[in-house]
Amino acid sequence: MEINQFKEKMNVYLKELNIELTDLQLQQFYKYMNLLIDWNKKINLTAITEPEEIIEKHFIDSLTILEKINKEDSIIDVGTGAGFPGIPIKIVYPKTKTVLLDSLNKRINFLKEVIKELDLKDIETIHARAEEAGRDNRFREKFDIAVARAVAPANVLAEYLLPFVKTDGKSIFMKGSNWKDEIINGKNAIKKLGGELLPSEEFVIPKTDLKRNIIVVKKIKKTINCYPRKPGTPSKNPL
Repeated sequence: MEINQFKEKMNVYLKELNIELTDLQLQQFYKYMNLLIDWNKKINLTAITEPEEIIEKHFIDSLTILEKINKEDSIIDVGTGAGFPGIPIKIVYPKTKTVLLDSLNKRINFLKEVIKELDLKDIETIHARAEEAGRDNRFREKFDIAVARAVAPANVLAEYLLPFVKTDGKSIFMKGSNWKDEIINGKNAIKKLGGELLPSEEFVIPKTDLKRNIIVVKKIKKTINCYPRKPGTPSKNPL
């Protein structure tokens, strides 16, 4: 896809979200897309490789949570994979302080290349599991926002994300259409970990038929020191 066609398509979707980007920001997204396509030929980063699908299902999907974030928030993207939603948010809100966390080093290597090529500042990558990083004093309860996109069920995500969040901060779970049972099953975990469930938001990604839901959890008190439990336990034995 040529850059002018890319910009045109991006702007159609962005208009629906009331987001205006500079030419530099659109160029950064274009470069990001091409890096993703090129690297994906060598390592498996995503099953989505067509430019229009990358725009819809990665870039625009990532930006649907933008209104829940302040422009200078500190953010950790847990299980970021190929950088979603962390890098799209960073491009649009360059003053955020961002950490991209993933357990696979090959993804971290890709993310470092993206950060370098897009000349992004105040952003770092961490190669670790969420359960390990959530007990590390460098990261524990240090962030305004912890976010994850399609990483795990809500009762597991709560244990991954809430330990990173400051009191009065937020965890954001980005989910598909099957979310109501997850909320029911996740209420106990959210409460145990110091969170309070806020009203969820169900919507369709603009110009598509893709259903999404955003679950937001406010951190109302500190997470007890025994959480997160050792790696693997939250997924095998959810709260």
